[in-house]
Amino acid sequence: MKRKIMQSLTVMSLGLILSFTLISAGAQENNNTAKGEMKTSGSEVKRAGTTAGHDIKHGRVVRAGKHFGRHTGRAGRHFGRGTKKATKKIVKHVTS
Repeated sequence: MKRKIMQSLTVMSLGLILSFTLISAGAQENNNTAKGEMKTSGSEVKRAGTTAGHDIKHGRVVRAGKHFGRHTGRAGRHFGRGTKKATKKIVKHVTS
């Protein structure tokens, strides 16, 4: 009986620790700056290759192309947003 109680307490505490860790780790991503957008763009390109490679490995060629296109599109969107923010910042400094 004592062993089951200890196991359940251990599992519950581990679950709480992991849930709070994931919440705090997700909050650290900063997309509000041009640099943050560029970093997100690079991460999306990485995901594009990873998911496509995983799908190809399992013989799902069409699905691989679909996932690759989605991630590549998102990467382009983030890169464009970063470029827009950087350009606005530079123009603001040059004109003032």
